Amino acid sequence: MLATPGLTSITDPDEARRVHVEDALTGLALIAEGPVVDVGAGGGSPGLPLAAALPELRFVLLEASRRKASFLEAAAGVFPNVSVVCARAEDFGRGEGRDAFGTAIARALAPPPVALEWCLPLVRPGGRLVLFTTETAGRLEAVAEELGGRVSKSGEVPGPGRKRLLVVEKLEPTPERYPRRPGLARKRPLA
Repeated sequence: MLATPGLTSITDPDEARRVHVEDALTGLALIAEGPVVDVGAGGGSPGLPLAAALPELRFVLLEASRRKASFLEAAAGVFPNVSVVCARAEDFGRGEGRDAFGTAIARALAPPPVALEWCLPLVRPGGRLVLFTTETAGRLEAVAEELGGRVSKSGEVPGPGRKRLLVVEKLEPTPERYPRRPGLARKRPLA
């Protein structure tokens, strides 16, 4: 394990494998098509484990922190199907990343309404967002609809904690007003 302060608080290798690799792979069957963007990729999970399991798909690890993006560039060097983009999700979703991906994934990114606003604009109609969360779908249905999607599946992840996988299908283009400028989704979430 690379020693890079701030990427994970887990120091036990077995626990790190369970949390960062095995938990990530619970989403494997939900990756419908590529390219895939891991929004807020941080230390590389779930993006890198999924990229290793799906070498035929192209993965983009999107990370706003230059320090974390530098770590990801070094870690992703052994994966020919992985690239790293250092940008805020709001900016990337208004520019070259808009409607560019078949699948978006996010884990521990932000509260789910905020994560939906940041991630769904990146997904093209017909694609999906797979969100690793602890929340149920209930209050997110209206947010998904506002952003051009529909919550299609929600299920628990095996293991300790209340972890869930939430799938949002992208039905139509996200309205141009989303994502809002940086900081606004956190300050005034849609839900």
